[in-house]
Amino acid sequence: MAKNSPATEKIVITDAGKEIDRRLDQYQEYEFGGPWGVTGIMLGFPVLMYYLWICLWFYDGQLVYPKSQADVNPFMARMWAHICEDAYPSLYAWKVYGGNIIFQLFLAWVMPGYQQEGLPVPSLNYKTLMYNCNALYSLYATMATAAVLHYTNIFRLTEILDNFGHLMSVAMICGFATSFGVYFWAVATGSQIRMSGNFIYDVFMGAILNPRIGPIDLKIWAEVRIPWVIVFFLSVSGGCKQYETLGYVTPNMAFMILATWLYLNACAKGEECIPQTWDMYHEKWGFMVIFWNFAGVPFSYIYSIVYMARQDPSKYRFSTLAYVFLFATLLTAYYIFDTSNSQKSRFKMQTQGIKTFRNTFPQLPWSIIENPTYIQTAHGNRLLTSGWWAYSRKPNYVADWVMSFCWGAIIGTATPIPYFYSVFFITVLVHRVGRDFERCSIKYGKDWERYCQVVQAKFIPGIY
Repeated sequence: MAKNSPATEKIVITDAGKEIDRRLDQYQEYEFGGPWGVTGIMLGFPVLMYYLWICLWFYDGQLVYPKSQADVNPFMARMWAHICEDAYPSLYAWKVYGGNIIFQLFLAWVMPGYQQEGLPVPSLNYKTLMYNCNALYSLYATMATAAVLHYTNIFRLTEILDNFGHLMSVAMICGFATSFGVYFWAVATGSQIRMSGNFIYDVFMGAILNPRIGPIDLKIWAEVRIPWVIVFFLSVSGGCKQYETLGYVTPNMAFMILATWLYLNACAKGEECIPQTWDMYHEKWGFMVIFWNFAGVPFSYIYSIVYMARQDPSKYRFSTLAYVFLFATLLTAYYIFDTSNSQKSRFKMQTQGIKTFRNTFPQLPWSIIENPTYIQTAHGNRLLTSGWWAYSRKPNYVADWVMSFCWGAIIGTATPIPYFYSVFFITVLVHRVGRDFERCSIKYGKDWERYCQVVQAKFIPGIY
């Protein structure tokens, strides 16, 4: 049965639990198809990103392909020409992208922040790390700086979308360079863990768990400050471009500005919840995470914005009722996403003995469960069975995916490319849930079976 005793009683990991953690914290087996699979991902995703951008930018969002065998070589030549002419890593793109990286590092170093203790890390003998959570101050400093640069014509925000291809190439180069650089840094300093022994696979999965430069934890910094800042300003760039060319901003573009701001602000205002996640205390910092933060997320999740920037609004205009439905769906999904993440993270903080929580805007109703029920495991950890987590083992994933689908649906059926985000995302989520649940089954044994009986739905009750 689920317990209802105070969650503020600190958990104690048992000796048996520590032994299980020790085994789980060692290299187990290849994932993602092993070395050949990860090599395919590392080479294939940049090609796919270029292809989808070319279709949006030059072919009105249509998926172009060679019509016959004789057309293959000319088709490939056209694709290559688009990359060389319109997506080469220009000096201007290096200044813009590199300037943002340096500025975000500077803000992360100097801005005041909320000191948050992370979860005990098995790899560090259950030591807890402190995180200086100053993403919120950094976000609003970035917004203010961007506004000044735009209105003084030092840097017009419209130039972000105008240089999309060039910026994407620079982002990819940075993603690859950082991934390999961090790998060699980890090996040189002896800080590598859970290594398979295969070079390319270990670059992909990562070699180091908690890389830091001074007060900056690079993993949490890159997860919040790079991808979602770029995503938001790409949407703002789209809005500025529409205003300059049309004299107004379409409801569709306004939707994307709101959607991207909600996501970015959620990450920043709830940054203290991120140290409680699997990404921070278990996932290593390798290509899988680095490339996606530096290039994948910012330049493939916002295809709807790229499409709108190049097309007449009549191609994606909806009825008033459709707009109301989409905005309502977005806000409902965001509410569940925000509160479910908060519920779980605050519950984990309670199990560390933390009783007071950071208050940032907006703190939504039901963000904290006052008297949570949970299953106490023999391992020592507790499995939450209250709030949204009483109905689904991953309610945050469901809400996150619904938002991603809305990012494509705001274009309707004008082009299928903006739906890439939601299709890719559900694939990632299903795979990640499989990894997560397998690990939990090993870690908690019969207690996990009890938990699955209490919370039966993986995603949506009665469906999956």
